[in-house]
Amino acid sequence: MRRPKGIKTRKSVAKRFKVTAGGKVLRARAGKRHLAQTKNPKRRRNLRGTTTVHPADEYRIKQNLPFTH
Repeated sequence: MRRPKGIKTRKSVAKRFKVTAGGKVLRARAGKRHLAQTKNPKRRRNLRGTTTVHPADEYRIKQNLPFTH
């Protein structure tokens, strides 16, 4: 069978980023995956949650998420 034509979402990008209703791109903070016991509690606490992506990188991320904007 042949695949239908059209644009596709980059699934690797879709799993890492979220676009808000206002058009901002959210990402998780880096540095929490491993070696957490050597980081102090304040630093680990600040790694929780999400933060916005730098405006210089927003364009490339939105190009890979065609159905979000």
